[in-house]
Amino acid sequence: MAITETTKKEPTPRHHIAAHHAPASGRYTEAVGRRKTAIARVRIVAGKGKVTVNGMDIKSYFTLPRLIAAAKAPLEQLQIADLDVSVNVSGGGIHAQAEAVRLGLSRAIVAKSADWKPRLRVMGFLTRDSRMVERKKYGKRKARRSPQWAKR
Repeated sequence: MAITETTKKEPTPRHHIAAHHAPASGRYTEAVGRRKTAIARVRIVAGKGKVTVNGMDIKSYFTLPRLIAAAKAPLEQLQIADLDVSVNVSGGGIHAQAEAVRLGLSRAIVAKSADWKPRLRVMGFLTRDSRMVERKKYGKRKARRSPQWAKR
């Protein structure tokens, strides 16, 4: 009986950013951004600068100008206008979603061209904000808020 050696494929880490082939739209680069409980999957492909979030235009999804600016900040700061961006975002609130889009977009740009990494790092766009809501504890009204003290 011959012993056959099988090679086990190691799973890629979740934070790994890889380029993939899209079925119809050509080559795209994908990355994931997270903030609080919001998760954004960002795909970039060469194009005319169109940005869509969950199938909608970014201006109709993020209605506040500061959220649009936060989500598009990597493109604006690097003055990149020839990329189409498609984002699927879920969870969290709209502020956390905008920051998750910013992180995912920054990671996708770095995956496409590593030359941008030092500039994005200096601007703080590649840093994952790991702050999460602290869980509620028993005997407390919130995570740390105690019940009101009553003398009588």
